[in-house]
Amino acid sequence: MSVSVALQDLPPSRMALLGMLLGLLMASCFTFCLSHQNPEFALTSPEKSSTKEAERRETTAEEELDPEVLEVFHPTHEWQALRPGQAVPAGSHVRLNLQTGAREVKLQEEDKFRSNLKGLKKGRRLDINTNTYTSQDLKSALAKFKEGAEVESSKEDKERQAKVKRLFRPIEELKKDFEELNVVIETDMQIMVRLINKFNSSSSSLEEKIAALFDLEYYVHQMDNAQDLLSFGGLQVVINGLNSTEPLVKEYAAFVLGAAFSSNPKVQVEAIEGGALQKLLVILATEQPLPAKKKVLFALCSLLRHFPYAQQQFLKLGGLQVLRSLVQAKGTEVLAVRVVTLLYDLVTEKMFAEEEAELTWETSPEKLQQYRQVHLLPGLREQGWCEITAHLLALPEHDAREKVLQTLGALLATCRDRFRQDPQLSSTLVSLQAEYQALAALELQDGEDEGYFRELLGSINSLLKELR
Repeated sequence: MSVSVALQDLPPSRMALLGMLLGLLMASCFTFCLSHQNPEFALTSPEKSSTKEAERRETTAEEELDPEVLEVFHPTHEWQALRPGQAVPAGSHVRLNLQTGAREVKLQEEDKFRSNLKGLKKGRRLDINTNTYTSQDLKSALAKFKEGAEVESSKEDKERQAKVKRLFRPIEELKKDFEELNVVIETDMQIMVRLINKFNSSSSSLEEKIAALFDLEYYVHQMDNAQDLLSFGGLQVVINGLNSTEPLVKEYAAFVLGAAFSSNPKVQVEAIEGGALQKLLVILATEQPLPAKKKVLFALCSLLRHFPYAQQQFLKLGGLQVLRSLVQAKGTEVLAVRVVTLLYDLVTEKMFAEEEAELTWETSPEKLQQYRQVHLLPGLREQGWCEITAHLLALPEHDAREKVLQTLGALLATCRDRFRQDPQLSSTLVSLQAEYQALAALELQDGEDEGYFRELLGSINSLLKELR
């Protein structure tokens, strides 16, 4: 009662001010109650704000890592043309289309699964609930798992060792038993040493030397054994065997060397330093039986492939002249096909090395520089290999024609004018075109859409088109 009387005694201006204060207070209380009752009426939500910020950063990071921005070409398991300025992932299979001049790329067979997985990742996100277990829970579970695994593994190891001891005997006991039986267990290294000693012995007969080389070839196919042969001086002994007056010794020595050189850079380097290249070329340039020249040519191919320094020395020593004389000799058609195959491999090997260095930067600068110093194509043109290769197309075997057509395609950029001026080449190609059209039609009748003869016909048609 006293409060109402006191309010009535206040002047009107004071009453108005007091009413405004009470209104503001009630509005504040109402807003406060609503905001606590329903969070959706709050002005900001820290949790949503942080989530949106995180999503924005993730989107920005994905855009920065987007390979399309970097102009990276994504190959598939099919050949696709590569435009200038595009880069390809490391490990991709790159080739140069010798008919069109375009670079083409596709995935290696083992990369198909990776490509599919990459496409899945780009297409959608995996919704993984990371709140199921904490990091501490995982650490403790892993610790318990390790403790249990150690106990179980120790028991399993003891049981396994006991089982092995029951099933097998120590090597010392076996050697002792074999010694009693006059049987000696030898390692590959010991066997190769024994074979080299037999071959190098003056008391060994020709048959024994040939048998030693024949057995030795079996062991040096393995890269480690070939390098072991090098370590105790056996490689140089075999190289010196190329100087023998016996054609059979030359033949089987070259047989061993070809197996040892194959895809073994360390042995290839030592062979060049040991004079193997000069000796092989001398045998090919002189009168020797055809079987001996076959094995020597095999050793030469193994020495030159993927070894640009050896290819340089081959050109300096007149290797192209030696091979030209070998191909033009009578009765050496089999050797001619092998020589053409070697030249095709060397030409394309250099092309692919330069293309790989340009696209992926995986080739070492030193090796790339060595390839650039191999002036093979000018030497082939100068030595008349444009005409020699074209005339080999008259060989009757389909396999030989296929290899010659491949080589003609590889030499097209260098020998185009020589090919156009050769009337025999044009007539041979037209004749082969008619022959393989008939054979390809028979393949189609048998349901072979991509048959062997159809591929040969395609190569002939492409070559004729380029020469018009």
